Amino acid sequence: MRNADIRRLDRAIQATQKKLEAVRRGEWWPLTPRERASMTRALVGGGYRVARGRNASRAEQRMESTGNAAEMRLSAELTALHAERQRLITEAARAKAARKSSGWF
Repeated sequence: MRNADIRRLDRAIQATQKKLEAVRRGEWWPLTPRERASMTRALVGGGYRVARGRNASRAEQRMESTGNAAEMRLSAELTALHAERQRLITEAARAKAARKSSGWF
């Protein structure tokens, strides 16, 4: 289509890549509110268990699984954005070829 649409997708792809890298580093800012709440519950529950002198492995597993789910969500979003960008580029190339073939020369 238009170059503006492709640039918009490029910006969205870069933002999603930054979010994915942040999640892989263990940062919480790219998480959805539901994921943040899950992480907070696991953190508080694990802290409570440690304060009582018990094992917090279940809370650690819950935090790990929430982080993995966020990483999978962002990876899927990134894949969809790349596919949409490729579709737009292909569509623009077809339109350009159609315009060129309909000319006099």
